[in-house]
Amino acid sequence: MNEQTQQTQQIATLGGGCFWCTEAVFQQIRGIHTVESGYCGGHVHNPSYEQICTGTTGHAEVVRLVFDPDVITYAEILEIFFTIHDPTTLNRQGADQGTQYRSVIYYHDDQQKKVAQEVMQNMRQVWDDPIVTELSMAPQFYLAETYHQNYFRQHPQQGYCAFVVAPKVAKARKLFVSKLHN
Repeated sequence: MNEQTQQTQQIATLGGGCFWCTEAVFQQIRGIHTVESGYCGGHVHNPSYEQICTGTTGHAEVVRLVFDPDVITYAEILEIFFTIHDPTTLNRQGADQGTQYRSVIYYHDDQQKKVAQEVMQNMRQVWDDPIVTELSMAPQFYLAETYHQNYFRQHPQQGYCAFVVAPKVAKARKLFVSKLHN
């Protein structure tokens, strides 16, 4: 990676329920170089998936995106984020319940915070119920176990992937066709 490329990359950290869903959608989007599943926002150092699943660590399942803002803006990423999950359900996405499934935006600087606040305000007009998405400064990111990375790509026929992840990917592909990798 050359110096100019490094200077144009930014990080976004988002939690929209199960990270398998969020990861699978953002892997399709042009301008996003890497998508990593992990954990943020809790009080346990280097938590395991088993610990996260108890709902007692305070972590959320998140994805960390490395993106090129010259190709896709942070606002566009957040618009996709608010389209692929329900930001009006507290600590829940579909049948997945617990604080680890909360809707959260972890901003990395004041500009991201400002953009997130603006996008959230605009999205209030889209959703009938109040948006409960947490907006916080990005804490330590812990990379999830290897078997969680690229989960949907590796297991498209697994039950959860077929019935929960695949429809979200299809929705994103339909609504954001101009943003997809060629």
